Amino acid sequence: MEVVEEITMPQEEKASIISQTVSKYGGKLMSYIRPKVKNTEDAEDILQEVWFQFSSLTNLSEIVNVGGWLYRVTANKITDRYRKKKTENLEDFVYEDDDGSFSIKDILLLDESAGPEVKMFQDEIWKKLFEALDELPEKQRLVYVENELNDKTLQQIADEQGENIKTIISRKNYAVKHLRNRLRKLYEDLNS
Repeated sequence: MEVVEEITMPQEEKASIISQTVSKYGGKLMSYIRPKVKNTEDAEDILQEVWFQFSSLTNLSEIVNVGGWLYRVTANKITDRYRKKKTENLEDFVYEDDDGSFSIKDILLLDESAGPEVKMFQDEIWKKLFEALDELPEKQRLVYVENELNDKTLQQIADEQGENIKTIISRKNYAVKHLRNRLRKLYEDLNS
């Protein structure tokens, strides 16, 4: 069996290549990322992840098309970020009014000593939440209930149902969109 010796470049040469690459592609990559994500912080995080992955490579000099490699990795990082953020939770139901913002989940979890108005509001939210859940197709409702109310991970649900994780994520997303629309109407009704 032939042993192939891995050739590592000197640290100064690697640092020089990284520095030149950041100077040449930093602005271009940020311009590529920024329109595809929600805010500048997310864009900066993605760019930092790309640079970290680039600087972690031991064979920088072997990359034939550095620009192509960087854009491909960047596109993958954007996709990964989108997939992570796409799976929303009840904590994401936040509404803003003149007094600031509040989360539906925060209100649902307040104890009953918060007062009769809060209790009435909680009861109305739970009622509307379950009405909206009943409107969903069974598989979407099941994924949402198992994940949000029974604290199962989407992977656990996929394993239990013998489904692909992407299918489960998609079902959860459809459920969240439906519930968000329904709860937004409730919020608007209660504040009109």
